[in-house]
Amino acid sequence: MSEPLRIGILGAARIAERAVVAPAKALGAEVVAIAARSPEKAQAYAAQFGIAQAYGSYAELLSDPAVEVVYNALPNSEHVRWNLAALRAGKHVLSEKPFGSNAAEARLVAAEPKDGLVVFEGFHHRYHPVYKRLLELTGNGTIGQVTALKVQMKFDCTDLSDIRWLWPLAGGSLMDLGCYTIHVARDVAQVLGGSVRPVRASATAHAGLDPRVDATATVIAELPGGATATLESSLEGPQEMSILVTGTEGTLFQPNFIDLTSDDRLIIETGVGQRVERLGTVSTYTHQLGAVIAAIRDGAGFPTDLDNAIANMDVIDECYRLAGLPVRESTL
Repeated sequence: MSEPLRIGILGAARIAERAVVAPAKALGAEVVAIAARSPEKAQAYAAQFGIAQAYGSYAELLSDPAVEVVYNALPNSEHVRWNLAALRAGKHVLSEKPFGSNAAEARLVAAEPKDGLVVFEGFHHRYHPVYKRLLELTGNGTIGQVTALKVQMKFDCTDLSDIRWLWPLAGGSLMDLGCYTIHVARDVAQVLGGSVRPVRASATAHAGLDPRVDATATVIAELPGGATATLESSLEGPQEMSILVTGTEGTLFQPNFIDLTSDDRLIIETGVGQRVERLGTVSTYTHQLGAVIAAIRDGAGFPTDLDNAIANMDVIDECYRLAGLPVRESTL
């Protein structure tokens, strides 16, 4: 039996509890360290979640020999900077999405020597059995030839000081939410035997905020076989995190592809009627951490690797150009 994976967290972010702390407990991994911008913040987080080491700087955590893999929960603008630093410190990396501020920045990680280290982007939905089943049925003809895809990723971010709204931190709805819709479209295109091609995009800003930061975005893209993808993201709500695949002989609908702990339905409509498949309410993050452990301990392959991360950033950048907005700037 392999030793428990030892995880260090960069950033005392809210998402870290769902993404790593709870899954680690479920799978027998250990969160051994947390780093924040101040010792006080790190110590408070460590006390709340029972983490042994608390550091007041990210560099201190990277020098801790007990840490095997770094979970980077920092703002978008800091992902590449600290992913590079983690690799240079000899740590595996589980990075929050999107992987960087832009594709050129993400490619800096590709140029870095890895020496067998795992670089894993945190598109957690990709590892849940319900999503895997949706892709299987999309590709095997269950609903006939695919004609349309609609992916919605929306919630109401009412705190206008949130990092998602801040240009210097590479904010925007396409960055925070649209990265998921694009990722789904790329997966669907792959099972259809090709790639996704964005053809037009539009975006809106929130009144009084930096007009370069998109509050909402809609992307229209082409899929193999002539199908059309409509990809919608919004920081202004209403809450929606769904996937609808339409074919000539039916539809596949996943009502919530992000949080399956309360809704694990896959609704399948064909000529013979409707059926609902339920494939478990274990969280997407727990499935993801299981894949991280398998990659590090057993050398198992995984779909959200560095090449995939760069390809996703390429599409995000292209969507910003199509919408007439600037690509997020690098601060490196």
